[in-house]
Amino acid sequence: MSALTFQALRRLADGRFHSGEDIARALNRSRATLSEALKAAPELGVELFSIPGKGYRLAAPIEFLDLAAIGERLRALDARLRLEIVDEIESTSTRLLQLAAEGAPTGTCLAAEWQSSGRGRRGRSWVSSLGGSLTFSLLWRFERGAGHLGGLSLAVGEVVARVLRECGVERVQVKWPNDVVSDFRKLAGILVETSGEMQGPSVAVIGIGVNYRLCESVLDRIDQPVTDVVQCSPAAASRSELLARLLASLARMLDEFDRAGFAASRDAWRAMHAYQGRRVRVSPPRDSAFDAEVIDVAPDGALVVATADGRTVHLSSAEISLRGK
Repeated sequence: MSALTFQALRRLADGRFHSGEDIARALNRSRATLSEALKAAPELGVELFSIPGKGYRLAAPIEFLDLAAIGERLRALDARLRLEIVDEIESTSTRLLQLAAEGAPTGTCLAAEWQSSGRGRRGRSWVSSLGGSLTFSLLWRFERGAGHLGGLSLAVGEVVARVLRECGVERVQVKWPNDVVSDFRKLAGILVETSGEMQGPSVAVIGIGVNYRLCESVLDRIDQPVTDVVQCSPAAASRSELLARLLASLARMLDEFDRAGFAASRDAWRAMHAYQGRRVRVSPPRDSAFDAEVIDVAPDGALVVATADGRTVHLSSAEISLRGK
């Protein structure tokens, strides 16, 4: 994606008409070059109008992340949190995994205005749009080993759901093992990738994607029920405010997780679980699907279900697909 595309869209971010000639002059480019760069807007999930005599206008304003405001707030709350924001990247988590291997410290965070190849669980892609999503990854180092990190994605999900509630998003719940939902429609997703020695130390790269304001062109590309922050909140927090609050809350939780593991978040997560006490359809990758009732979540993050024949089964997130009945 051309850097000029993002520069021009920033000039149009207020949702008003702007002359193509004025934008081109301000960016020291030709009208033809500007026109070509703006042809990429639909690929970013942005609807753009061009009207002769009036210029260009976005169908809806775009709020770009405010690094200065977020950074100032984070420095006051936790000096370890170091945020970088990029316009475009294939995957924030892929880049942070590279930085982790190079020795990047705890609290390194990378957010992207647009991800071209965001990753979800089980190889799925994460569909995002410019200004319509909040996509970021956070690197955290632990003194304990990788075996201690069971349930980390659930603990992260509980934080995301709680912060969204605090920001006015209604009917927020978690869905095992790594989703945040509202009315059983996906609101956010989490992907945690870990490495390290069994006895420690270890490192986690926590990738989070939040649906903030989804346009029709993006909805058409998503193959499951979804919703977004703006739909679920009478007065939605800004993307910058939401990112700052998420990072601050995640840092507090991760310190506690390093000391106590998932046990510190287990009760709060269970109270938020959308499928607690409900019938579900469990689809293992190599065995026949079966029906069960969700009865608990184990200390290591495994979902505990009861089958019709009275068996209690612990389910690992790597093994199954779960659907409500």
